[in-house]
Amino acid sequence: MSDPSVTNAEGEPVNQPLTALPPQPLSGVEQGTGDAPFTYRRESVTPKSRDNGDATADNAMDYQKFFADGVDVLKDDGNYRVFADLERQVGEFPRALSHDSDGNIDDVTVWCSNDYLGMGQHPEVRAAMKDAIDRVGAGAGGTRNISGTNHYHVLLERELALLHEQEGGLIFTSGYNANEASLSTIARLLPDCVILSDELNHASMIEGIRNSRVEKKIFRHNDVAHLEELISQIAPERPKLVTFESVYSMDGDIAPIGEFCDIADRYGAMTYLDEVHAVGLYGERGGGVAQREGIMHRPTVINGTLGKAFGVGGGYVAGPAAILDSIRSFASAFIFSTALSPVVAAGALASIRYVKAHDELRQKHQERAARLKRLFAEAGLPAMDSVSHIVPVMVGDAVLCKQVSDILLDSYGIYVQPINYPTVPRGTERLRFTPTPQHTDEMMTQLVAAMNEVWGKLGLKRAA
Repeated sequence: MSDPSVTNAEGEPVNQPLTALPPQPLSGVEQGTGDAPFTYRRESVTPKSRDNGDATADNAMDYQKFFADGVDVLKDDGNYRVFADLERQVGEFPRALSHDSDGNIDDVTVWCSNDYLGMGQHPEVRAAMKDAIDRVGAGAGGTRNISGTNHYHVLLERELALLHEQEGGLIFTSGYNANEASLSTIARLLPDCVILSDELNHASMIEGIRNSRVEKKIFRHNDVAHLEELISQIAPERPKLVTFESVYSMDGDIAPIGEFCDIADRYGAMTYLDEVHAVGLYGERGGGVAQREGIMHRPTVINGTLGKAFGVGGGYVAGPAAILDSIRSFASAFIFSTALSPVVAAGALASIRYVKAHDELRQKHQERAARLKRLFAEAGLPAMDSVSHIVPVMVGDAVLCKQVSDILLDSYGIYVQPINYPTVPRGTERLRFTPTPQHTDEMMTQLVAAMNEVWGKLGLKRAA
């Protein structure tokens, strides 16, 4: 067991592992979430010849060439990522200004933002952040353990607990950070724990599971029977943790949360539900899919973000007080990270309170997504089946997907980022549209017309 009294030079507790487990072999490979090794081709490694008389240095790797060649591989494969230089305009979302390398500025319509409700520009959120910076300044002042806990943090964590009807909340600097730290800590603290993970879980969940160094089993995506088959093979006395998401952001499908919880209850397992792409958007108060389905009390721990539907930044977990206290006490990513800016916390707090009270935002959001799906279907564009607000359109080729994105931006002023490997498996590259309440009928008409022209110009496959 670790000694919680062990501290570093700054007086912070050192997160020592409670068990010294060796790394466990992978029991499978998650698909489309970055779990597969993303490495450069070996032939891109070229030793550099030197005439300095140093026999060892003669065979040393040319590091810069290695990475430059690796980037060339990404470009050849169509997986090199280029980010548009966008400048959001307050009050104009989803309109933005696009800056190119020559200094030109164009108006664009953003179709792929995760600011699902446009709360990043909302007057009440902006006012709360302005007030906070005038009251307490810009930064937190340190880690939460030293001097970084601000009253805004306390208020925000209370609000998150109320949102999810849990005993407590714990905020992090990002949703990724929250998943990695919480999953690795929970599983590591449980003696001889086994994690059961949906094969399409997010990269942050996979990273947390890996870092826990416990045994893991991967069940087929949203497959209730396969989960039960795997969990039934585990000794009843062993601690078990079932991990899954509610809305899967690349396909737009939704997990059978209640059925997963039924199996977890039957076999004595904890559950960890990632509601990152659902909080604010589902349920009568925006508590997520679990709230919409009336089962928010069933998952043991819920993970969420403050940077998508709430439009600000940061992540969190909500759950039983003892579990959150354990994460707070042992998670290195929490202990040693500078706390979330109180300005950001104030904005998130204002956003949550507003979104909870305005269900009409959620209704409009769902109506916009349904309309875009219908327009794509009528135009014969290959929109993937989606039961959520995510509207993915299949291209199936990395180079073509990038080409479509470039043409839409350069010729039509439409910005939608190509989604390629390792975010999705090779051969399933797509465009991912996220209509918001601020996207008008006129914008949708313009988008569908542009997509039709690009599909025809490139000879892309249409829907059956």
